[in-house]
Amino acid sequence: MALPNLETIILFAALGLIVGSFVNVLIHRLPIMILQSEEKPTAVFNLWTPRSHCPHCHHVLHWYELIPVVSYVISKGRCRHCTQSISPRYPIVEVITAALFLMCLRQFGPTPQALMACFFCATLLALACIDAETFLLPDILTQALLWVGLIGSALSLTPTPLIQSLGGAVLGYGLLWLVSWGFEKLAGKEGMGQGDLKLLAGLGAWVGVWSLLPLILLASVSGLIFGLVQKFRGQLGHNGHFPFGPFLALSGFACFFLGISMGA
Repeated sequence: MALPNLETIILFAALGLIVGSFVNVLIHRLPIMILQSEEKPTAVFNLWTPRSHCPHCHHVLHWYELIPVVSYVISKGRCRHCTQSISPRYPIVEVITAALFLMCLRQFGPTPQALMACFFCATLLALACIDAETFLLPDILTQALLWVGLIGSALSLTPTPLIQSLGGAVLGYGLLWLVSWGFEKLAGKEGMGQGDLKLLAGLGAWVGVWSLLPLILLASVSGLIFGLVQKFRGQLGHNGHFPFGPFLALSGFACFFLGISMGA
């Protein structure tokens, strides 16, 4: 495949920064929306309302304060009005999203397949960050990952044939359900949430049935290492739980971009 020209590289990088800014919105607002849905909301709160504002002084941000990465650098990571520090997670997510979009461009060229891969990356990154911060995996994102993956496969917009995509989705949910059920029977407590099962089903739709076992093994080994390190440092918590979604996401990225698979 011919190397993309400079204009295309800049376009995908800029698109990644813009989408990364929206990913930050998802990371911040979706958990609040989920928790509010369980209560009687006191005010309208969704992805669009209220407008973006400082989390400390609630000053509504102008457009020039919302330029990905640039605004954060110019303001030195602080609100221009109350001078309180702003989390570095915002520019980090934007830069990671841009880097992932460039990886999609390198893998698929300037094609519809690359844009589909960009959707996969942005959604998976949002899920990983939300789970890491809140132990939540919103259905709206896991279902979008699943259905867009299946539809994209049916339209030949992903590298996974439809039969493998369907098998990956079904087996992905089923395998993790069996593991979760077995752990609950042996240990007498829930070891994995429903969100993890739905996430693996979505990943299966993108990477296919032959990549499921390597994906699960990679996620399990990396999660186990993380858990042992956290336990050794005394930061694991009394219930021993930690979010598994980020490890599924990282393994999903590895299988998707590196083509890790057990067969053809």
